[in-house]
Amino acid sequence: MNFKEIKELIKIVGDSDLSEFKIKEKDFELSIKTDKYQKISNASFVSQAAPIVAGPAPAAKPVEVQSAEAVGQEEDTSAGLLEVKSPIVGTFYRSSSPDKEAFVKVGDNISVGSVVCIVEAMKLFNEIESEVAGKIVKVLLDDSSPVEYDQVLFLVDPKG
Repeated sequence: MNFKEIKELIKIVGDSDLSEFKIKEKDFELSIKTDKYQKISNASFVSQAAPIVAGPAPAAKPVEVQSAEAVGQEEDTSAGLLEVKSPIVGTFYRSSSPDKEAFVKVGDNISVGSVVCIVEAMKLFNEIESEVAGKIVKVLLDDSSPVEYDQVLFLVDPKG
């Protein structure tokens, strides 16, 4: 499948009432999830109030359900922190290879433009650069975890 066909398929799926579309041809696999998919997932989460396991990977982790009090406490601890988010969908890696040291770890100071991780998308390894400066206070993903567009990867204290 070429880029033009993929682009056309995305438009068709986006204009339809589908919430999710998957296609597989030989070694090529494509999965498209529309805004309708997110709304359905969130509605299911609220109405069931139980962990939801999403994604095709058997090693996917269930979503943790937190009490309102725990969420409030978490918001208090992250107040004033900046977020480093993923600009693409893919697989998150903290280092360039398994035998190499992580690009950044908790306690490291970073500046704007510092490489903080790699996100693999369609067999391309994309270096993710920070758009903020400060001290890394939390890494939110494990190595080899799937990552969504605009998902928070790191929390940074700008006072660092």
